[in-house]
Amino acid sequence: MQKKVYIIVLNWNGKEDTLACLESLRFTNYENYKVVLVDNGSEDDSVEAVRAGFPETEVVETKKNLGFAGGNNVGIEYAIKEGADYVFLINNDTTVHPDYLKELVEVGESDKKIGAVGSKIYYHGEPNRIWFAGGKINWLRNKGEHIGLDEIDNGQYDKIKEVGYLTGCALLVKREVIEKVGVLEDDYFLYYEDADYSLRVKNAGYKVIYAPKSKIYHKVSRSTKPGSASYIYYHARNGLVNARRNGSLLVKIAIYFYAAYMFLKQIIKILFMPKKRAWAFAVLKGERDFLRGKMGKA
Repeated sequence: MQKKVYIIVLNWNGKEDTLACLESLRFTNYENYKVVLVDNGSEDDSVEAVRAGFPETEVVETKKNLGFAGGNNVGIEYAIKEGADYVFLINNDTTVHPDYLKELVEVGESDKKIGAVGSKIYYHGEPNRIWFAGGKINWLRNKGEHIGLDEIDNGQYDKIKEVGYLTGCALLVKREVIEKVGVLEDDYFLYYEDADYSLRVKNAGYKVIYAPKSKIYHKVSRSTKPGSASYIYYHARNGLVNARRNGSLLVKIAIYFYAAYMFLKQIIKILFMPKKRAWAFAVLKGERDFLRGKMGKA
């Protein structure tokens, strides 16, 4: 009998993307699955539209924005309570190849030591260009990096392999791992909770595996570089937090020197590079909150 998979789709005022995602999930080539929409306090008519158009989808309302981790945790806890063997997190701004879930579960079941499995993810608008083919942690630069980012897929990343981390955009986790490791750390609020979770899974003795035959298409633009103040703030703060929580002793010591270097770099930008002042202030705010231990929503 197939393992029971609960698919968690988190929504926050993203009706059109969410409806397209749910429509795509209807063609999943796997029988024993259930889709759960977790609505993070949307103020549009997302919930009503989902209930009207997708009556087979279970809807859980948080009534407020709990962030990426907090909202997904509500879905994870619901799925475990309902008897899920696996929980699959997927971004609402994605669509899927019909075999995506079958391929993930097949890899997950191939080895008892595999704790989490992730898909190969393409740009939705360029379905042969890679967005994610596994992740690696660059401790020197204190950041997570996508393997294969922006490359045309010529089969160079078609091997199942263990990776540094998996993105929460498309992440399958075994029940026993959740019971042992717990859920996402919701105090990150946004960004790095997936890298943190992957490292915690590894530290618990499980493998984190990239499964290239599982294909997802993500609505992210190559031409739009992330640069909002909130994006910069969360990456600056949470990258340091992740390193302090999961890095080696050397890394935990080095991050304070890195933070000092980044502090001086931002001061130079503020004094001599007016166009980069907003970026610099966001980095400084992130570093300040890291040192103060201030987590959660900015």
